[in-house]
Amino acid sequence: MTEPRKLSLVRLRPDVPAEVAGRYPFHGDFPLVFLGEIPNMAGHGVFVGYSSGRLYSGIHIDHFEELGEDEV
Repeated sequence: MTEPRKLSLVRLRPDVPAEVAGRYPFHGDFPLVFLGEIPNMAGHGVFVGYSSGRLYSGIHIDHFEELGEDEV
């Protein structure tokens, strides 16, 4: 798994279990913009809803993948 680049547009990885994905607060707010990893919370990041502008923090980075160039 590759960590998304800062400021990239991301989506949930298809292999994230539905019971995990269902607990996240950002349903319907895709794509998200990945702002980066939280320095004192390794593996957790800060994301912003591209359309809504809502901020989501403390989310596992490895649950996301970047959108491809053709998807933007």
